[in-house]
Amino acid sequence: MARMHAIPLRYDDVFYPESDGLPMGETELHRDEIVYLIDAFKKRFQAEPNVYVGGNLFLYYRQADPRDVICPDVMVVQGVPKLPLRRTFRLWEEGEAPCLVAEVRSDSTAENDFNSKKALYEGLGIEEYFLYDPLAVRIPQIQGFRLADDGRYQPVDPEPDGSLVSHTTGVTLRLEGQLIRVVETATGQPFLRTPEKDAALARERAARLALEDEVARLRRELERQSKP
Repeated sequence: MARMHAIPLRYDDVFYPESDGLPMGETELHRDEIVYLIDAFKKRFQAEPNVYVGGNLFLYYRQADPRDVICPDVMVVQGVPKLPLRRTFRLWEEGEAPCLVAEVRSDSTAENDFNSKKALYEGLGIEEYFLYDPLAVRIPQIQGFRLADDGRYQPVDPEPDGSLVSHTTGVTLRLEGQLIRVVETATGQPFLRTPEKDAALARERAARLALEDEVARLRRELERQSKP
């Protein structure tokens, strides 16, 4: 997903760029999975005005130093409003760090995701950190880490089916073939991708039309039988 050229913003006489001006080389699969994860978490918290879900957005974590920046693929922040739409996310202004970050791993980001990013998110107090490799190059394909009482990340123990439960967001992350699925833990309800939602709507429409046709047929039959 290509980034736009940097448009520097100025706060407290410091410029905080919105982008580094470099393209993000990702496969279509990586891009689609990032979009799906962001959309699924937005659906999960759509009724809660004070939960922000974003991704592919610069997160500045130290005031007055624009070099201290990270760009999570997906992040969920509780205790901050959804609106207005952000151009960057600055921790000292928002007052809350993400409770969850997810990174969709690729060959070019794998080492950074597992080492330096993991250490940074741990230091920022981000409670849960999940890694997902859509190309299944690394096993396990999904990994999770959760802050322990000592403030250090510990691996999230997988469920019997290999899925991982997020305590902070109330969802379960599981694999369906090569793809990741976000499921509401309490209900087991999966969050659908756009093509799946379109297909479900098409099925509902077809069923409704079939019912309407059957009702019309029965009416015609009743009218025929009522004639002398």
